[in-house]
Amino acid sequence: MDPIIVDVREPSEYSQGHVAGALNIPPAAIMSGAKELNGLEKGAEIVLYCVSGSRSNVSMHILQSKGFTNLKNGINAQQVAAKYNLDIVH
Repeated sequence: MDPIIVDVREPSEYSQGHVAGALNIPPAAIMSGAKELNGLEKGAEIVLYCVSGSRSNVSMHILQSKGFTNLKNGINAQQVAAKYNLDIVH
């Protein structure tokens, strides 16, 4: 199964370019129980990214506290796109 890619930047940043197919869920939305994650298996592979890896790291810890177990910090869009052979959409 393909990983779920989550861009944790703010919507204004996301709109300037993001990995194709990435969900845009900022940390505040993750803390509030983002509806986009409802129904996901807790073991689903989720790759998070931002600009520097800082917000994605914080978001990983929030998701871990909610029971998610297969989380990866992709650092930024360029690294995620390269690793998973995805495009960046502008």
